[in-house]
Amino acid sequence: MSEKLRIGCALCGSFCTFEKTMAALEDLSERYDLTAVVSQNAGSTDTRFGEAAAHLARLEQITGKPVIKTIPEAERIGPGKLFDVLVIMPCTGNTLGKLAAGITDTTVTMAAKAHLRNGRPVVVAMSTNDGLSASLRNVGELMVRKGYYFVPFGQDDPVKKETSLVADLTKVEQTVIKALEGKQLQPVLL
Repeated sequence: MSEKLRIGCALCGSFCTFEKTMAALEDLSERYDLTAVVSQNAGSTDTRFGEAAAHLARLEQITGKPVIKTIPEAERIGPGKLFDVLVIMPCTGNTLGKLAAGITDTTVTMAAKAHLRNGRPVVVAMSTNDGLSASLRNVGELMVRKGYYFVPFGQDDPVKKETSLVADLTKVEQTVIKALEGKQLQPVLL
């Protein structure tokens, strides 16, 4: 019997997408070995979309493991070769910018840096209100960088939120499979 694919699932603070993210993780957990990683904001901020403690408890219930919540815990991802692929879902505009600039000051950015050192893929499922404005340059930067793959994305509400971009979370698994082959799932623009 072969081992299950090990997927790191890193959540940033796009709280409005947490319910869809959790549903996607529940689906993936049926077939893959998941470990959750949370940014400091995602792991400690109570919002109208739920309390941080409840989100952390749900992640631990889905994965069956403690959530990685600190930079020192995330740094171990690299030397330990903990994941076959890292999925950042949801990936905020703030995190896109930090990844593009090589800034490693959050749990999620450290997870990505530590994981990439092993030449393994990082899948980005973005959710950002400024994807077609301030964050667009960072999307482009990561799209041409080795090791990054995007879950296909599009405008979630082009009338009321013209610059907002969101990934189609039904395509996470397909993107992961292609990323492990070193290929970007197409079409990337929806």
